[in-house]
Amino acid sequence: MKLLLDKRTRADLLKLIAFVVVTTLATGLLVITIGNISFGGTKDYKAVFSDATGVNKGDDVRIAGVKVGTVRHVEITDRTRALVTFSVSDDEALSTTTHAAIRYRNLVGQRYIALSGESGDGGQLHQGQTIPVSQTSPALDLTVLFNGFKPLFQALSPSDINKLSYEIVQVFQGEGSTLDSLLAHTASVTQTLADRDAVIDSLIDNLNQVLDHLGDRDQQLSTLITTFRTFVHGLTGDRKAILDSLDQITGLSVQTADLLKGIRSPFVQDIKQLRKVAGNIDSNKAELDRVIQVLPIKLNKVGNTATYGSFFNFYLCNFTGTVKLPAGQELPVSYKTGGARCNLS
Repeated sequence: MKLLLDKRTRADLLKLIAFVVVTTLATGLLVITIGNISFGGTKDYKAVFSDATGVNKGDDVRIAGVKVGTVRHVEITDRTRALVTFSVSDDEALSTTTHAAIRYRNLVGQRYIALSGESGDGGQLHQGQTIPVSQTSPALDLTVLFNGFKPLFQALSPSDINKLSYEIVQVFQGEGSTLDSLLAHTASVTQTLADRDAVIDSLIDNLNQVLDHLGDRDQQLSTLITTFRTFVHGLTGDRKAILDSLDQITGLSVQTADLLKGIRSPFVQDIKQLRKVAGNIDSNKAELDRVIQVLPIKLNKVGNTATYGSFFNFYLCNFTGTVKLPAGQELPVSYKTGGARCNLS
């Protein structure tokens, strides 16, 4: 029984070892095939680009879409250009007419360097030599490209935008075999725009009305622009005076603050006393009202005494009293002088 178990165990162990070996070899072969890994030697070259944005160490170097090397290093040269060092397998021979272009791998922003040109054209490019900037092309500027398609993208869903953007990049990079896919997505765009025909018509009508109004008032608009330009030119010419006035306003503000700081305490007391005065006026408003009513009469009488100049004339119009005689008898006296002045009220 023990011998039978040992044979059975050895058989299972051999099967397990065979499975592990076969699986490992298959996985390694798959990795080599998918990753296009080469175990041969490599040669290093350099290329000068006007813009190598997004190119990083480890990115692919491809010929006709097949990976033949990797990017080794990216650095600045001549202050405004990028020097990219990359490796190529020994099996590939580059010529002095080889053209290097940076292209997009996907919309995420990954790049790779595409090499083109027949090896027989021109002389052979030796290891370590540099491809000049005249034979390189930077990556397509997607910002400028997509800004041109922005009005169309606003009418699409995010998934449609991703598909159409990828097709556009492929076509403009020269990688699209046909335009069928691009035209299909463009047809989707036009269908979406057709579904929104009423909205677009309304937009165009409103835009036409706006343009009509602007056309009817082109003279006023031109005058406004000219006046505004003159105004701005005047401000530019007077900028020194304006800045000086601002400095003076700042100084005035500081002085005003100092002044208020000095009179703050007595000013508070004045406010308190003014509150008392207002209270007294409120409590004696009846008497004050009577005084205000009589005041014109008093002022009229006072004015009569100063009609001849900047002085006051006083007249004795009536005199009454008593005169005490030596005998102790009192004699009443009443005298009226008369005159026109005494008849004035």
